[in-house]
Amino acid sequence: MLARAAVWLGVLPAVIGRAAAWLTLVMAALCFGMVLLRYGWELGWVALQEALVAANATMFMLSLAWVLGLDGHVRVDVFYRRWSARRQAVVNLLGTVCLLWPVCAYLVVESLDYVAVAWRVQEGSREPGGMPGVYLVKTLIPVAAALLALQGLALALRAASDVWTSR
Repeated sequence: MLARAAVWLGVLPAVIGRAAAWLTLVMAALCFGMVLLRYGWELGWVALQEALVAANATMFMLSLAWVLGLDGHVRVDVFYRRWSARRQAVVNLLGTVCLLWPVCAYLVVESLDYVAVAWRVQEGSREPGGMPGVYLVKTLIPVAAALLALQGLALALRAASDVWTSR
Protein backbone atom coordinates (compact mmCIF):
# COMPACT_ATOMS: atom_id res chain seq x y z
CA MET A 1 0.00 0.00 0.00
CA LEU A 2 2.84 2.44 0.82
CA ALA A 3 4.62 1.49 -2.39
CA ARG A 4 1.47 2.18 -4.41
CA ALA A 5 1.06 5.59 -2.75
CA ALA A 6 4.73 6.33 -3.49
CA VAL A 7 4.15 5.65 -7.18
CA TRP A 8 1.14 7.97 -7.29
CA LEU A 9 2.95 10.75 -5.43
CA GLY A 10 5.85 10.53 -7.88
CA VAL A 11 3.64 11.02 -10.95
CA LEU A 12 3.35 14.83 -10.78
CA PRO A 13 7.10 15.48 -10.37
CA ALA A 14 7.81 13.00 -13.17
CA VAL A 15 5.35 14.57 -15.60
CA ILE A 16 6.61 18.09 -14.84
CA GLY A 17 10.26 16.98 -15.00
CA ARG A 18 9.84 15.22 -18.34
CA ALA A 19 8.12 18.28 -19.78
CA ALA A 20 10.84 20.58 -18.43
CA ALA A 21 13.56 18.36 -19.89
CA TRP A 22 12.35 19.43 -23.34
CA LEU A 23 13.63 22.90 -22.51
CA THR A 24 17.07 21.47 -23.24
CA LEU A 25 16.18 21.62 -26.94
CA VAL A 26 14.95 25.20 -26.51
CA MET A 27 18.25 26.10 -24.84
CA ALA A 28 20.24 24.49 -27.65
CA ALA A 29 18.24 26.39 -30.25
CA LEU A 30 18.63 29.68 -28.35
CA CYS A 31 22.35 29.15 -27.96
CA PHE A 32 22.75 28.28 -31.64
CA GLY A 33 20.70 31.31 -32.62
CA MET A 34 22.73 33.60 -30.37
CA VAL A 35 26.03 32.38 -31.81
CA LEU A 36 24.73 32.62 -35.36
CA LEU A 37 23.46 36.17 -34.81
CA ARG A 38 26.59 37.31 -33.00
CA TYR A 39 29.18 35.92 -35.38
CA GLY A 40 27.14 35.88 -38.58
CA TRP A 41 25.55 39.31 -38.41
CA GLU A 42 27.20 40.92 -35.38
CA LEU A 43 23.83 41.17 -33.62
CA GLY A 44 22.94 40.39 -30.05
CA TRP A 45 20.02 40.92 -27.72
CA VAL A 46 20.09 40.96 -23.96
CA ALA A 47 16.58 39.48 -23.85
CA LEU A 48 17.74 36.48 -25.89
CA GLN A 49 20.65 35.85 -23.53
CA GLU A 50 18.38 36.20 -20.52
CA ALA A 51 15.83 33.84 -22.11
CA LEU A 52 18.57 31.22 -22.32
CA VAL A 53 19.35 31.69 -18.62
CA ALA A 54 15.63 31.56 -17.76
CA ALA A 55 15.14 28.37 -19.78
CA ASN A 56 18.12 26.80 -18.02
CA ALA A 57 16.83 27.81 -14.59
CA THR A 58 13.34 26.55 -15.41
CA MET A 59 14.60 23.22 -16.72
CA PHE A 60 16.87 22.74 -13.73
CA MET A 61 14.33 23.66 -11.05
CA LEU A 62 11.43 21.74 -12.54
CA SER A 63 13.56 18.63 -13.18
CA LEU A 64 15.06 18.35 -9.69
CA ALA A 65 12.27 16.25 -8.21
CA TRP A 66 11.98 13.99 -11.26
CA VAL A 67 15.72 13.23 -11.22
CA LEU A 68 15.54 12.53 -7.48
CA GLY A 69 12.76 10.03 -8.15
CA LEU A 70 14.97 8.32 -10.73
CA ASP A 71 17.81 8.17 -8.16
CA GLY A 72 19.84 10.25 -10.59
CA HIS A 73 21.40 12.70 -8.16
CA VAL A 74 25.04 12.36 -7.22
CA ARG A 75 25.48 10.17 -4.20
CA VAL A 76 28.61 9.33 -2.24
CA ASP A 77 28.00 5.63 -2.00
CA VAL A 78 31.27 4.21 -0.75
CA PHE A 79 29.38 2.30 1.94
CA TYR A 80 25.81 2.57 0.68
CA ARG A 81 26.22 0.29 -2.33
CA ARG A 82 27.51 -2.56 -0.15
CA TRP A 83 24.65 -2.39 2.32
CA SER A 84 21.54 -4.54 2.26
CA ALA A 85 18.35 -3.23 0.66
CA ARG A 86 16.84 -2.75 4.12
CA ARG A 87 19.76 -0.70 5.39
CA GLN A 88 19.72 1.42 2.21
CA ALA A 89 16.00 2.01 2.75
CA VAL A 90 16.64 3.17 6.33
CA VAL A 91 19.32 5.59 5.11
CA ASN A 92 16.98 6.89 2.38
CA LEU A 93 14.17 7.38 4.89
CA LEU A 94 16.39 9.17 7.41
CA GLY A 95 18.00 11.28 4.68
CA THR A 96 14.62 12.38 3.42
CA VAL A 97 13.21 13.21 6.85
CA CYS A 98 16.33 14.76 8.38
CA LEU A 99 17.93 16.44 5.35
CA LEU A 100 15.68 16.81 2.31
CA TRP A 101 12.48 18.01 3.98
CA PRO A 102 14.16 20.60 6.22
CA VAL A 103 16.01 22.04 3.22
CA CYS A 104 12.79 22.13 1.17
CA ALA A 105 10.91 23.81 4.02
CA TYR A 106 13.68 26.37 4.41
CA LEU A 107 13.66 27.14 0.66
CA VAL A 108 9.90 27.61 0.60
CA VAL A 109 9.77 29.80 3.70
CA GLU A 110 12.76 31.94 2.78
CA SER A 111 11.73 32.43 -0.84
CA LEU A 112 8.11 33.47 -0.29
CA ASP A 113 8.85 37.14 0.52
CA TYR A 114 11.41 37.29 -2.29
CA VAL A 115 8.85 35.97 -4.77
CA ALA A 116 6.03 38.13 -3.38
CA VAL A 117 8.09 41.30 -3.88
CA ALA A 118 8.97 40.23 -7.42
CA TRP A 119 5.27 39.70 -8.18
CA ARG A 120 4.24 42.96 -6.52
CA VAL A 121 6.54 44.98 -8.77
CA GLN A 122 6.08 42.67 -11.79
CA GLU A 123 9.87 42.38 -11.86
CA GLY A 124 11.61 42.33 -15.20
CA SER A 125 15.22 42.50 -16.21
CA ARG A 126 17.40 45.28 -14.84
CA GLU A 127 19.17 45.49 -18.20
CA PRO A 128 17.90 47.77 -20.98
CA GLY A 129 16.20 45.58 -23.55
CA GLY A 130 16.14 42.69 -21.11
CA MET A 131 13.53 40.02 -20.62
CA PRO A 132 10.25 40.87 -18.90
CA GLY A 133 8.64 38.43 -16.47
CA VAL A 134 11.62 37.66 -14.24
CA TYR A 135 9.09 37.25 -11.42
CA LEU A 136 7.80 34.12 -13.17
CA VAL A 137 11.22 32.49 -13.04
CA LYS A 138 11.62 33.47 -9.38
CA THR A 139 8.28 31.79 -8.65
CA LEU A 140 9.90 28.48 -9.56
CA ILE A 141 12.06 28.54 -6.42
CA PRO A 142 9.29 27.59 -3.95
CA VAL A 143 7.58 25.48 -6.63
CA ALA A 144 10.76 23.44 -7.13
CA ALA A 145 11.16 23.01 -3.37
CA ALA A 146 7.54 21.86 -3.04
CA LEU A 147 7.95 19.36 -5.89
CA LEU A 148 11.15 18.12 -4.28
CA ALA A 149 9.34 17.69 -0.95
CA LEU A 150 6.53 15.80 -2.71
CA GLN A 151 9.04 13.50 -4.40
CA GLY A 152 10.69 13.12 -1.00
CA LEU A 153 7.37 11.94 0.41
CA ALA A 154 7.17 9.35 -2.37
CA LEU A 155 10.75 8.23 -1.60
CA ALA A 156 10.04 8.12 2.13
CA LEU A 157 6.96 5.97 1.61
CA ARG A 158 8.88 3.66 -0.71
CA ALA A 159 11.75 3.43 1.80
CA ALA A 160 9.34 2.77 4.69
CA SER A 161 7.69 0.04 2.63
CA ASP A 162 11.11 -1.48 1.91
CA VAL A 163 12.10 -1.33 5.59
CA TRP A 164 8.92 -3.09 6.74
CA THR A 165 8.79 -5.69 3.98
CA SER A 166 12.46 -6.73 4.02
CA ARG A 167 12.64 -7.98 7.59
